[in-house]
Amino acid sequence: MNRKLQNAELGRLSADAYRAQTKHPIVMVLDNVRSQHNIGAAFRTADAFGIQRIMLCGICATPPNAEMHKAALGAEFTVEWQYFDSTLAAVQQLKNEGYQLLAVEQTTESIALNAFQWQPHQAIALIFGNEVNGVSQEVIDQCNASIEIPQEGTKHSLNVSVSIGVVLWAIVHQPSV
Repeated sequence: MNRKLQNAELGRLSADAYRAQTKHPIVMVLDNVRSQHNIGAAFRTADAFGIQRIMLCGICATPPNAEMHKAALGAEFTVEWQYFDSTLAAVQQLKNEGYQLLAVEQTTESIALNAFQWQPHQAIALIFGNEVNGVSQEVIDQCNASIEIPQEGTKHSLNVSVSIGVVLWAIVHQPSV
């Protein structure tokens, strides 16, 4: 019989063990994401895929926040995060730290997510944008490249929290090259 596992059977790490484990060299940058639920979902997804940290920029809410907690389910306490008044300041810090900056945005030169090749030792920053305006052009101008999620329907975008999940899963689970 195919039985659903109980939470106790999943063998999940404790919060302390999670914080101590080695993470993927990936930073998520949220460029003026307005929804506290989307930010909470970003924390939960970051925890699920073991990324280094989240940079919350501009109008992004920060923990502790009750609305954010509804979606994060405590991941805001396990995932390292920083706040920046401007996304450009966060991007500059990441450049100084040696990260390859990747806007997750539809641009004239964007690379399809399924064609993007990531070396697991390569430090990357994935920049996700505002729910209406996406990643700002001034931030795109600072990036090494843009990646986009190929889509087949009539809509031109996905919710930012959905995009975060799709992109992180695809990058973290790429076949080794």
